Amino acid sequence: MKIYSIVRIGNEYVVQAGEKSILKIASRRRAARLVTEAAGLLERQASPRIPLQTDDEPSIARDAQDHI
Repeated sequence: MKIYSIVRIGNEYVVQAGEKSILKIASRRRAARLVTEAAGLLERQASPRIPLQTDDEPSIARDAQDHI
């Protein structure tokens, strides 16, 4: 994960990833919240997805019945 920082330039705050500026915003609190949300989304996207499969999946086939 990249290192994020928030730098004040004049009356604005600039969010930086490494040395690259990626976002300019007027509120430091909002900048911090956006960085936190973005990091969470990236973390969720990077995690492996496990398909939900069960042995009890619905089927259109009839159950086998013993007829005597």
